[in-house]
Amino acid sequence: MTALTLSTSSAATARADAVVVGVAKGAKSVVPAPGAEAVDEAFGGKLAAVLETLGATGAEGEVTKLPAAGGLKAPVVIAVGLGAAPAKGDAYDNETLRRAAGSAARALTGTKKAGFALPLEDAEAAAAVAEGALLGAYAFTAYRTNGAKKSAKGAKAAKGGDSASAPLAEIALIGGKPRDKEFKAAAERAQALAAEINRARDLINMAPNDLNPKSFAAEAQAAAKEFGLKIEVLDEKALKKGGYGGLIGVGQGADAPPRLVRLAYTHPKAAKTLALVGKGITYDSGGISLKPAGHNETMKCDMSGAAAVFATVTCAARLGLEVNVTGWLALAENMPSGNAVRPGDVLTMYSGKTVEVLNTDAEGRLVLADALTRASEESPDAIVDVATLTGAMVLALGNRTFGIMANDEAFRTTIHEISEEVGEQSWPMPMPAELRKGMDSTVADIANMGERMGGGLVAGLFLKEFVGEGITWAHLDIAGPAFHEGAPFGYTHKGGTGSAVRTLVRLAERTASGDLG
Repeated sequence: MTALTLSTSSAATARADAVVVGVAKGAKSVVPAPGAEAVDEAFGGKLAAVLETLGATGAEGEVTKLPAAGGLKAPVVIAVGLGAAPAKGDAYDNETLRRAAGSAARALTGTKKAGFALPLEDAEAAAAVAEGALLGAYAFTAYRTNGAKKSAKGAKAAKGGDSASAPLAEIALIGGKPRDKEFKAAAERAQALAAEINRARDLINMAPNDLNPKSFAAEAQAAAKEFGLKIEVLDEKALKKGGYGGLIGVGQGADAPPRLVRLAYTHPKAAKTLALVGKGITYDSGGISLKPAGHNETMKCDMSGAAAVFATVTCAARLGLEVNVTGWLALAENMPSGNAVRPGDVLTMYSGKTVEVLNTDAEGRLVLADALTRASEESPDAIVDVATLTGAMVLALGNRTFGIMANDEAFRTTIHEISEEVGEQSWPMPMPAELRKGMDSTVADIANMGERMGGGLVAGLFLKEFVGEGITWAHLDIAGPAFHEGAPFGYTHKGGTGSAVRTLVRLAERTASGDLG
C-alpha cells in the first residue's frame, strides 16, 4: 500500500522525486491553481507560459511533465489539468481534485515519492486528493513474474514486475496540516478507504482459476481474523440442508461448490444495523444458457458486488464506525455441465418460494434471493444489495453509472445523493409494477425472467420479492462501472474498480451518525 503523509513543506522545499501542481483553463490561457505558487515563482512567474509551450491546455486529466526550475528541491514537476477554473471565490469540485490526483499518481509509476501541491482549501479537499492519489497509485501485480518461474495462488500471489512498473510508493500532501485534527482524520480515512477499495480491485482482477467460492470465503476468514469480525461460512452441505435452492441450483454445475458467507462488524454503541448483500459469481459462463463468444472474457468480475460488500465491512471495522454492518457474500460459480441447472427447472428457494428457471444466465438474482431472505431474518434497519446484475442496466446508463432501485423512495434518493457526494456516478431507477406480471410462471410462484424491455428493472422487481416485510431495501446494479475495459482515466485503472465501496462506506457513516435525511 502506498504511504501517505501530511507535509508542512512548501512545493519548493519538498524533498521528493517529483512535485505535482494543478493547472486550469483560464479565460485566455493556462492558469496555475492554488498550491502551485511556489513552483510558479521558481519559474519566474512563467510556469503557465512554459506549460503552454509544451502544449498544455489545462484540460481535466491532462498530465504534463517538465524539468524543475532552479530553487525547487524536486527534480521534476508534474502539471495536471483541472479543467475550467472555478469562478472567483469558488473552490474546485472534490471529484475534480480526486481525478486529477489519480491521473498524476498513474503518471508517477516507478517513482518513490511525490509531493502533491494541489488545491487544499479544507480537510474535505485534502481527503479527495488523498483518495485520488492512493487509488491512482495502484497496480495488480499478482501474476507479473518478470520472466521468473513463479506460481500465483490466492490474493497473496507472487509479486513480480520491476521497480519501473511499481506504483508510486509515497505521497506527501503539501499544505496538509498534520497537526490539524480534521486533516489528520481525513488522511486516515482516505488510507483505510483506499486500502479496502484496492482489496476489492485485487479480488475482481484475480483469475477465476484462483478465486472460486471456497477461496473467496477463505479471504473473508483471513480478514475476519485480522479485524476481529464475526464470520460464518455455509458450505454446500449446510446450504443443501438449509434449503438454499438458489445458491445450490446456480452452483451445482461447477466443480467448485457454492458458499454463503456472513461477515459481521459490530460496535458496542451502535444503534442501527445495516445489512449488505453482494452477488459473488466468481465466474459466469451463463450456464446451460451459455454466453456467446466475446462475452465471457471479463466474467471473472461477476463477483464485484460481493467484493464491494466485503471491502465495506472491513472498512467499517478499520474506521471504528458506531454502526453494525453485516455483509452477506452469495458465492457460486455458474458453469455448464451434466449436473447444471437447466432452463425449465424449478428451484425451491430459502424463502420457500418456487422459481422457474427460464434462463440460467439470470443466475445472480437467484443467489441474491437466498441471501436477501436470510439477511431479512435478522431484521436489520436497512438492506442494500450490490450486483453486476444486468446488461440491460449498462444499455440504459452506460459504463460509468450504476442504477439504484428501492422499495422506499426517500432511501433511494439518499443513496443517490451519497454516491454523487463521494464521486460515484449513479441514477435512481423506477420499479414499474406492471413489469411484475411478465415473471408470472405457469408452474411455479415466479420465473427468473420477465419482459426483455426494461430487463434491469425486472431484475429489481424479482429481488424485491425476497426482501422481508417492512424492511427498507435498495438494489445497486453496478454492471457498468464494476469493470473498466477502456483506457485508464483519473484514478480508474483497467480492470476491477471497486465500484460502490465509497457509497456504501459513506452510507454506513451516515447511518452511524443518524443522518440519513
